[in-house]
Amino acid sequence: MSIQITKEGILEALSTVEDPDLKKDLVTLGMIKNISIEQEVSKTTVHFTVVLTTPACPLKELIRNNCEKAIHEKYNESVRCQITMTSNVTTVRTGKILPEVKNIIAVASGKGGVGKSTVASNLAVALAQTGAKVGLIDADIFGPSIPTMFDCESARPGVRQEGDRYIILPFEKYDVKILSIGFLAPPDDAIVWRGPMASSAFRQFLVDTDWGELDYLFIDLPPGTSDIHLTLVQTVPVTGAVIVTTPQKVALEDVQKGVSMFTQPKINVPILGVIENMAYFTPAELPENKYYLFGQNGGKILAKRNDVPFLGEVPLVQAIREAGDSGTPITAQSEYSGNAENIETLKNQHHAVTETFKEIAQKLAQSVALRNAEQNPTEAVSLR
Repeated sequence: MSIQITKEGILEALSTVEDPDLKKDLVTLGMIKNISIEQEVSKTTVHFTVVLTTPACPLKELIRNNCEKAIHEKYNESVRCQITMTSNVTTVRTGKILPEVKNIIAVASGKGGVGKSTVASNLAVALAQTGAKVGLIDADIFGPSIPTMFDCESARPGVRQEGDRYIILPFEKYDVKILSIGFLAPPDDAIVWRGPMASSAFRQFLVDTDWGELDYLFIDLPPGTSDIHLTLVQTVPVTGAVIVTTPQKVALEDVQKGVSMFTQPKINVPILGVIENMAYFTPAELPENKYYLFGQNGGKILAKRNDVPFLGEVPLVQAIREAGDSGTPITAQSEYSGNAENIETLKNQHHAVTETFKEIAQKLAQSVALRNAEQNPTEAVSLR
């Protein structure tokens, strides 16, 4: 006799499956869609879709397995499950500016030379590789480096005229939409502008640019806590900030100022997490060794001090430097392609670092989803 299965029974079974991050069941969260039941004499197949909060969810297979287990526990092992895993990135952003951009993420430090651009580039590419729609703004007006890191110094953004208004069209590479002042000025020329001019140019990147639909728009901010930072939070509601640091004390002191800028009551931008760059050095000839040249666990200490997530640590290795110099972010490279003597070791380092960036990107996506589920929307700031 065939098993009598109903949509209500399936929902009841799946209401016991919890999203590990959001700590609520999938049915309450509205993540179960398109239930259908295919019953035949010899078998019964249950079809449904699980809509995750990000395509970068690292717990995708765990959720799938738990759903299948819940169906089997309610009915029996003979019931087949055809589960489609898809995603719909969450957002709590509102406003007329960039209405189709779900999440704006500031990548900041308060300190120069910690690798913000390297981190921002690789996180953007890593999330794009999961199927997310991603954009990246190089907001360092006086020292743009994103064009070099993407090997597109000679690229020029498109322009579309709408009445008396000109709309900038971002350049796209590795499935990431990119915009930088470096596209609009000769690479060897210094940009000698006062603060208001730089802020005006950056604001155009937000207001007068066709970014289209994006799940994540990364803003690679300049060092310090300057006009550009204030222009960002005054122009658009920012989902949250990622803080990049190196382990040494002198860096942590400056980075703490960057954290304080975002978390002060007048600005109130959530911190999505801390990333420790250049955490340790591993030479190619000693691949099992870790040398903590700048100290140890500085990023973890900073995260704990501010009660924010620690997203991970990125080592100081040759492959990252070569990738940046060659204009191909390491996450966009399938394998190490240099000509060094220790080629096999460097290939292994390349793979390990690529996986590290992907894991950090997944944790960041989780942090965004949690922030959107648990915290109030951020509003554009009004400062005088």
